[in-house]
Amino acid sequence: MRVISGKYKGRRLNAPENYDIRPTSDKAKEALFSILTNEIFGSRVLDLFAGTGSLGIEALSRGAEYCVFADSSRQSLSLIKGNLEHCGVDEGAKVMAGDYRKVLKQLSDRVESGSEEPFHIILLDPPYNEGLLEAAFELIRRGGLLAPSGYIIAEHRKEEKLPDVIQGFIKSKERRYGVVMLSIYTNI
Repeated sequence: MRVISGKYKGRRLNAPENYDIRPTSDKAKEALFSILTNEIFGSRVLDLFAGTGSLGIEALSRGAEYCVFADSSRQSLSLIKGNLEHCGVDEGAKVMAGDYRKVLKQLSDRVESGSEEPFHIILLDPPYNEGLLEAAFELIRRGGLLAPSGYIIAEHRKEEKLPDVIQGFIKSKERRYGVVMLSIYTNI
C-alpha cells in the first residue's frame, strides 16, 4: 500500500497486521482519484471509516486543503496517525475517534455553528455488508455536511446494489474494480 501521486508519492503506508481493516486496493484508489482529478485541489475532504487513512492521505498528497480522518477502531486510529507522521503531514489533517454517527453529529454541530465548513468530498468505506451506508448518507444530508457541488464516494462490494437516489443524493457514476464498486453521488 502506497501513496500513488502528488506530494507524498511513493511513500509506503503502514498496513494492518490482520484482516480486521480492509484497505482500498491501489487499483481502486488510483481509479477513484482519476475520476476526482479536477475536484481535489483545494478541497475539504472527510475520510469516514478511514481505516489506514490511505484515501485521505492520497487526497492531501494531490492538493486537498484539509482532511478529517475518522474511525472507531483503536488500531485504525494508530495506523492513521502513524501514516500521517510517516508522510510528514503536519497541517491540514485532523483525526477524530468515535463511531461514525458520533463523528457526523459532531461535524454537523460544527457546520451549524460556522466553525467547520461543509466538505467537497466525503469518502465512505465502511465494513462491508453491515448496512452502514444508508445511515451515513442520512446523517450527511441531515447535517448539511456536503458542499453544494460536492461528491460522496461510497465503496462497497459489487453484490451490494446501491439505489440511484439515496437520502436526496443522486448517483452520477458507478465503477467496478474486481469485487469492489465505487458509487459516486452528488446533491440533487
